Order: sequence, then structure tokens, then C-alpha cells
Amino acid sequence: MKTQAGIGRRGRGAGALIAAVAAVGAVTALPGQALAADAGALPPYAFDGAAPRVKGAASSSDAAQLKPGQTYRDTLKKDGKVYYRVDLDDKLNSYVSVVAVPKPGGKVEYGDGFKVSMQDGTGTDCSYQQVSFSSAEYARPLAGYASRLIEADRSNCQKAGAFYVLVERTSKATSAPDDWELEIRHLSEPGLKKAGPTELPEAWPSATPPPPPGGPQKRQGGAGFHDAVSLTQGEWRSDIRPGQTLFYRVPVDWGQQLFATAELGSSAAGDEYVGNALVLSLDNPALGHVDENTGSYDGKQATLALDPQRPVAHANRSSYNDGTSGMRFAGWYYLSATLSPDIAKEYGDKPVPLTLRVNVTGNANPGPGYDGDPGPFAVTADDKEAAASGASGSQAAEGDGAMQLVAVAGLGTGTALLLGLGAWTLMARRRAA
Repeated sequence: MKTQAGIGRRGRGAGALIAAVAAVGAVTALPGQALAADAGALPPYAFDGAAPRVKGAASSSDAAQLKPGQTYRDTLKKDGKVYYRVDLDDKLNSYVSVVAVPKPGGKVEYGDGFKVSMQDGTGTDCSYQQVSFSSAEYARPLAGYASRLIEADRSNCQKAGAFYVLVERTSKATSAPDDWELEIRHLSEPGLKKAGPTELPEAWPSATPPPPPGGPQKRQGGAGFHDAVSLTQGEWRSDIRPGQTLFYRVPVDWGQQLFATAELGSSAAGDEYVGNALVLSLDNPALGHVDENTGSYDGKQATLALDPQRPVAHANRSSYNDGTSGMRFAGWYYLSATLSPDIAKEYGDKPVPLTLRVNVTGNANPGPGYDGDPGPFAVTADDKEAAASGASGSQAAEGDGAMQLVAVAGLGTGTALLLGLGAWTLMARRRAA
């Protein structure tokens, strides 16, 4: 993926009771743990099921409002251009991300993609990011974001009022004419109580660490950002089919660095060379694109790695480099892996073994001193627990209430089991008497 960014211009008895309890336990099992099946259609992209539909407008004057903390869905036509509106104050930073999901198997060409920009009422760009298909010319989800930042040394885009999010799709004439599905998210980030450093250190750790210990563990990826499967440091084994994209997320705290490599396992089905066979992408907690790499495959095991990125720091946003600027806050960082559909032509439409090796280095530092709740831009104890257990993002999106429900269900199940067994025993004794 190519990216550009800019700023400024830019039942009965005990047996029945136990069976019921077992059924409740089955409901709480974590999804995404079984390895992918090797037949049938690929799973569709997993959108946020709670996201309402919104209609992008042809003019800023008719733009529908996006509310902070809310996710929306829309469609974007070939070479389409649509506006949305966000009403901002003069204190909070604002991010609007767009995930574009082309029709699976649809034809895309080099340079196809979209640009998302945030503009003030004068039409001035506060920032933008442009994402597009590069050498790996096959359909897969693309993510990018635009922002409005409150900064003391800037004059534009600083006042409260209406701002507009413009999404523009570019396509070659030979590309598929299908609409792209969009997933749009609006997030707010508090400012700092006290201004921090803006200069980046010239030296920073860039040496790739050794592979994480412990050997591979099975953890199948999700089908979208919303249900990305949580990972912590380690070696994680999935199965991926030709044309499929798997999504994962890793909590990375302030001062920490994320390193990731992907390995395709060997195949006995052939030895034909397939260029750009695997794409590994990294997106930040606001779904801004950070980095991407591609690798070829010839039936032998093949490994590719993301470039080393700076430790997570608030000051990284001062950089014009997408990779550095993207590592601007703590939270969930998203890894996605896509296997080329051309693999099916040479090796058959069967799963290929995929191993992700994830390293998170460095000690977690205190935050930059937000003047308010950081929201998703932090790593919490619940995040760490989710990463250890492999909980998906969709479970977390159901809220702490859902996790509490699981906990209460666990407590309730145990209590019900004890009470039910006690009652059953008492009845049995009375009947015997």
C-alpha cells in the first residue's frame, strides 16, 4: 500500500442442571480460535454490527454529522467523492478513519485507493492521508485517517466549529466498477495538561529483537478490524486462504516498540513463484496507516518483516513520515495479513500455514499527561488480559458490561450449580425418607 500524509495542506435432576451449565459455558467460549476451514466461500469482512448507515453528501453543505466515539457505514462509488461533517471544539484533537473494503475478487490496479482529508470551513486541509494499492494488486481492505490537532504554533484549523471530512476514491479505467463498502470511525483525543517535547531523539533502538520464545500457539485471526483477535508478545499460528485477510491487534504502551514478522509455511503442492504473495500491514489505534511490506512465495517457507518503528511517543506526531507519525499514541495496534488469490492458481484453494512473530520491547512509561480520559489511546489492565486470552475486538466492543456479564455468568453458573445440586440432594433425601 502506498500512503501519503499531509498537514496544513496536507432437564432433569443434576444431569440436566450440569448440561445447562455446560451450555452456558459454551456460549462464553472465545471465537476465532479454530483454524480456518479449507472449503467454501471466504468469510466476509466483519463490520461493526452496531454501526448505523450514513450517507456521504456530494456537498459539504449537506454533509451528515459524525459523532465522536461512533462508527458508521457507507458505500463509495468508483471515483466517488463524499463529505461528512464533524462539529469540534477548540480543545480536543479529532480523528476520522476510513476503512475501504473492495468487493472480494474485484479487479484493482496499481494506484487505486482513496484519500481522506479533514477541512475547516474555508476549505483548508487540516491533514490528510492517501492510501492505495501498490505492487500487490489484489482486493483487500485499506485503512487511512485524517485529523484536526490543537497546536500552539498553528493558526488554521484551531477554532471551534464545523469541519468536513472528504473521502475521494481514485480508480483506473480498467478497475472493477463495484462500490466499495466503508467503515468510518470518529475519535477524540484530549490535549495535554502541560506541553511536552516535540523534538524527536536522533538515536533510537532499531535493531530487530530475536524471535519470541515459547514456540507457536494457535490463534486464528479475525475477519475485520472490529473483531481483530488480540495478541501479546509471542509466536502465533493461523491458517490463511488465498484472497483472505486476517486481522490481529496488539496493545503497545507509551515507550514501547512493536516488531512483527510473518512467515508462510512450506507447501507440498508445488514450487511455482508467486510475487507479492503476502501483504503484512500495520495500522495505529485510530486506524491510521503506519507501514506495510510484501513478500513472494515459491512453495518454500518465506518470511517478511515490517520496518522497525520508533517507540510510541506523543512527540512522534511532529514527524512528516507516516511510520513515525503513526506511532503517536498508546493503545491497540492492528496487524493484518492478506494472501494473494494467485496462490490458488498454483497451489490450490486450501489454507496455507501462517505464523506471526510479535515482539513488544521496552518498559511501559507513564502517559504524556492528558487533560482528560485518554479513551482508546491507552493500554489498560483489561487490554492486557484480552491480549493474553485472545479475546477479539468485537467482544471488547460489546463493552466492559459484556465482560462483566461473562464474569457474572461464571459466578451465577457456579452459584446456580451449587444451589441446584443442594436442592436436588434435599429432594432426593425427602423422597428416600
